[in-house]
Amino acid sequence: MATQGVGVDLVDVARFTLAMERHPRLVERLFTDRERRDARRRPERLAARFAAKEAVLKTFGVGFGAAPWRSIEVTSNEAGAPSVVLHGPASELARRAGVATLHLSMTHTRSAAVAFVVGSSKEVTSAR
Repeated sequence: MATQGVGVDLVDVARFTLAMERHPRLVERLFTDRERRDARRRPERLAARFAAKEAVLKTFGVGFGAAPWRSIEVTSNEAGAPSVVLHGPASELARRAGVATLHLSMTHTRSAAVAFVVGSSKEVTSAR
């Protein structure tokens, strides 16, 4: 596998919470039903998922608005490890960027949420 791109994003939890309070439908516009359920509507968990979506877009070499937010879905396996599922337009962005696999790490505190993403291709690179 070869690295095709990386992305990182930091979200201020207080600012994100304020945005959710001011715009009650924001959570439904940004997150899938599964994401909302997994985050249990806790602001710091939602902020981490939003940071992951931004980091994914940066990994593709594009920015805010390049794909609908809900076309990038953050899921967790049984052990709690996060991963990314792409739908429609986001999947097309990955294809164009040569990204076959996304590797996601997220963390949060009460005040900040961070996500880091590495996009890799299927191609195997040889060592020099």
